[in-house]
Amino acid sequence: MELQMEAAESLPLPSPEMSGDDLFKLGLMYSTGQGGAPMDLVSAHMIFNLAAMKGSVEARLYRKELSQEMDREDVAEAQRAARRWLDQGVSALRA
Repeated sequence: MELQMEAAESLPLPSPEMSGDDLFKLGLMYSTGQGGAPMDLVSAHMIFNLAAMKGSVEARLYRKELSQEMDREDVAEAQRAARRWLDQGVSALRA
């Protein structure tokens, strides 16, 4: 499953400028399918992972709970998506 951010054009994309709290709120939208976001657990896990890296304790808790409800393959895909997102941010900074 690819991150489905394009599906809901009115939703903000995760960006390096977003705080851990902002990313956590975005992850909540994807984990529950609220606010016009598609319910997408892989994307939610990825966004919670990014939020946790920015210091959100809540995101760490939600990511852990979510991973217990997901298939191992989906958790692995979410982790790969987070790494790709981080790599793209680093590439953009180098350009």
